[in-house]
Amino acid sequence: MIVSGASAFDYDIKDKKMEGVAKGLRQKQLDTLINYKPNPYQSMQDFRDSLFVDFILEGNAFVYFDGSYMYHLPASSVTIEPDENSYIKGFTYMNQVKFTTEEVFYFSDISRKRLYRAESRLMSAQRSIQILYSMQKFQESFFDNGAIPGLVLETENTLSQQAKNRTISNWIASYNPRSGARKPMIVDNGLKLKEMFKISFQDMDFDASISRHDNKILKALGVPAILLDGGNNANINPNLRLFYLETVIPIVRKYTSAMERFFGYDLSPITSDVTALQPDLRDIAAYHSTLVNAGILTPNEAREELRYTKITDQDLDKIRVPANIAGSASNPAEGGAPKKDPNA
Repeated sequence: MIVSGASAFDYDIKDKKMEGVAKGLRQKQLDTLINYKPNPYQSMQDFRDSLFVDFILEGNAFVYFDGSYMYHLPASSVTIEPDENSYIKGFTYMNQVKFTTEEVFYFSDISRKRLYRAESRLMSAQRSIQILYSMQKFQESFFDNGAIPGLVLETENTLSQQAKNRTISNWIASYNPRSGARKPMIVDNGLKLKEMFKISFQDMDFDASISRHDNKILKALGVPAILLDGGNNANINPNLRLFYLETVIPIVRKYTSAMERFFGYDLSPITSDVTALQPDLRDIAAYHSTLVNAGILTPNEAREELRYTKITDQDLDKIRVPANIAGSASNPAEGGAPKKDPNA
């Protein structure tokens, strides 16, 4: 969900704000590069998916720019070479290929231990993940071996080791869950069944424990559990909006910030196509309309904040002066009731 949500954003490009690391790239070229064709071998969606999968699993994502195209470098194979004076000296790929800071840019998650690289946010849920793997492994072993917990055969006679082995073999062959587990048996020679623990196959499903650990993993990733459980439809939209605002967009901002530094242009994710964010966009539109009508912003200033192009109309570069019923707010002497003709 996180990767799909983050990969779905296109980017709006405005004027150049600073001299980026990569020089000589025009605005139209950058638009093609980051919104349509990153390189000759990948679609835009595949390229973004690779980056954000690395970000989630490794905590870092690396991009190589050869002057014309962008290529994803698997984070697990990239080593950052530190420098005492310039922060980063360069990058090494697969312990062989050297890249300079003018060729590679990267973005990473939050880290409190490491300066250059971050760790996957899944590390905080590592214990829950290991427990889930252990429960799954136990379930598979339980059913593969046809285990029946808590069952003991009692007999008043003393059996030889050969008789014990033959009895156990017959029991496994005739009363195996994989072969039905309900076949009647005849117990003789004084054998008695004794149940030690009341554990059923349903108890071995670990539903409550799996659900609890799943929620811990989802919290570490930043995904509201209700989005996967279904739940009350009335709660879906607020949680989906929260998921985008608090999880997806901050990750996208990291990617955008890295591209702004590298290319020098003002970039912003286009959120107008995200249905979950539409109520927020309506609020923003109403807010800017109020500022324009109150005479705080010009229409063109509001358009710039909403990332629309300016309109070449002089009236849209002027502050609107609000008027009231009594007359003009700019000159109270004007307006109001029509003046009477003294000759009338």
